[in-house]
Formats: sequence, C-alpha cells, structure tokens
Amino acid sequence: MHLTRFTDYSLRVLIYLAVKGDERATITEIAETFGVSRNHLMKVVQELSHKGYITAIRGKNGGLLLNRAAEDISLGALVRDMEHELSLVECFRDHSDCIITPACRLKPILNEALTAFLEVLDRYTLADMLGKRQPQLAKLMQIPTAEK
Repeated sequence: MHLTRFTDYSLRVLIYLAVKGDERATITEIAETFGVSRNHLMKVVQELSHKGYITAIRGKNGGLLLNRAAEDISLGALVRDMEHELSLVECFRDHSDCIITPACRLKPILNEALTAFLEVLDRYTLADMLGKRQPQLAKLMQIPTAEK
C-alpha cells in the first residue's frame, strides 16, 4: 500500500491548520514550513476546500482554516477522499487485462487487506494525530500561537 504525495500533503495541511487553531494560515506559509511545492499545495488545498475539510478565505485578510473540528475529521474518510486510485493491482480496475483474474485469489486477499487498512484509519481522527504532541508539533512547525 502506498499513499500518494497528494494525500500526504493533505494530512500535513490539516495538521498545520489544526495546530494553528483559530489563526488563519496561507498556502505559502504551509509550503515553506514543509518545504513543498506551493503550486502542488494549491491543488491540495483546492481539493480539501471542495471536500469541506477546510475553508479558504480570499482577499487581504484571507487564509485557510479548518472547516470542522479536528475530532470530526476521520483519517479513513480523508484517505478515501484524497486517494483517487485505491486499486492495489490491475484486477481491481473496471477494465483489467489480466488473463488470470477469473481464477486468481489475489484480488479478494488484497481487498481484505485494503479494507482492514481503511478500517484502522477509520478509528482515528485528526485530533488523535495531534494528541498531547500539539505543543511539540507547533514548535517543529515554528507556529508561535499553538494554543487553542
């Protein structure tokens, strides 16, 4: 199993915004903090906004904020929303060219594994990721006002 960079960046954006609390953040600020492409992060932020995870406020005093409480953001739901392709192997796709698919047991076994993976993520929220480490995360990300 491999999560895309898109999902990785989605998690980082949400962590950053959760630690930042009620203070707005910018895409540039987040990109610089994590040393990632601002252009790629713009696409991530657009998708997170479209899916309702964050609010993007335009203008001079604009910025990004979580759109829901960290306790209400399921990691499993986030992964499902951000991963556009959870097909672990070709036979998961609608149009498989694999000739052994009708007799192969790999698909149900991998499907069980993928289901278990997502079920574990479903048990955790963004708040669980922060836990008691929020002050340490704030320090690592150089966020001065990490108190919520």
